[in-house]
Amino acid sequence: MGKIRVRKQLRKAHRYLGLFIGIQFILWTVSGLYFSWTDIDEIHGDHLRKPAAPVAFENLVSPSALDSTLRIRSVALREINATPYYWVNDSLLYNAQTGEQKEEITEEEALSIASKHMADHLEVADVTHITSAGKHHEYRERLLPAYVVRYKGDDAIKAYISTKDGAFQTVRHRDWRWFDFLWMTHTMDYESRDDINNWLLRAFSVLGLITVLSGFVLWYISSPTLRKLKKKRK
Repeated sequence: MGKIRVRKQLRKAHRYLGLFIGIQFILWTVSGLYFSWTDIDEIHGDHLRKPAAPVAFENLVSPSALDSTLRIRSVALREINATPYYWVNDSLLYNAQTGEQKEEITEEEALSIASKHMADHLEVADVTHITSAGKHHEYRERLLPAYVVRYKGDDAIKAYISTKDGAFQTVRHRDWRWFDFLWMTHTMDYESRDDINNWLLRAFSVLGLITVLSGFVLWYISSPTLRKLKKKRK
């Protein structure tokens, strides 16, 4: 009677555990299949971009001559609409030929930057300006404000250019958005989508392991074949 009671309790626990985490198991499987059957380079939008041609500039002023009060920690050279700029200390933009400070790039300059990075066959639909992006936004955790260049077509392609430094930030499209959604369900980070060390994922992983192990134990104690083998040994 004791063994029968144990088997019943184990079956009940296994059944309810399977029901509880079954939906998440399906999401893990579906997202895993999608990840394994997609080209990560296409997800990143590499097929929508073109290699940036190197550009040489002359008559550049020295970064040290930009501002006598400026303590320079880092300098990067940017090309904005065929004009060189210094991006200083990850916060200030200066014309590298005149030394004048530039607050933000214009919409026209954003389109010029986008055309340099995006494939020539893409046709611009419109340009918008954003100042914020939430935790679930496709442009999350990147430099703001930014221009969003939207292109015509069913793939809903968007290019993002930072207004502060004039850098091409990223490209987003329909397949990337599917990947991002499934990545959220895979990692179970429903708050910010990118944290793979969250407690919800850890808890469901442990419960999943318990469910699988309980299934093996249930098979072991309930298998007629194993019972026959045990009887033969006796």
